[in-house]
Amino acid sequence: MDYTVTKNEFTISTDKSKINIDYVHEFLSNSYWSPGVPLETVKKAMENSLCFGVYNNNNKQFGYARMITDYATFAYMADVFIDEKFRGKGLGKWLVEVMMTHPALQGLRRVMLATKDAHKLYEQCGFTSISNPERYMVYNPTGFKTK
Repeated sequence: MDYTVTKNEFTISTDKSKINIDYVHEFLSNSYWSPGVPLETVKKAMENSLCFGVYNNNNKQFGYARMITDYATFAYMADVFIDEKFRGKGLGKWLVEVMMTHPALQGLRRVMLATKDAHKLYEQCGFTSISNPERYMVYNPTGFKTK
């Protein structure tokens, strides 16, 4: 079931049919966390995630994020962005808040994410640094490295 939240002239929706895949791909392929990511990879990731598009009152998309989850115990927040032209309006914080209050994501034991430069944003939404990083590991079969 699609989930939509509106605030002033902005809307966040989980309706995947509204997502401008080419726009999302363009942004992600130029981001520090997924440089050069192929379009097919972005499409497959969308298909297997709970996606959130951010739109203005003309239905023009200017933000995106997705949650990878089992809907029971764990989720990983990924690919969160607001287009530079729309930053500074609190929309990134609102996007994260909408994601964290989505009805299908309630009751999870843990939501994780990785960020290079948005720690303050996520801290405002209740995220903290990992208190025991020695417990966490990563497997990187492709050797992919971010900037």
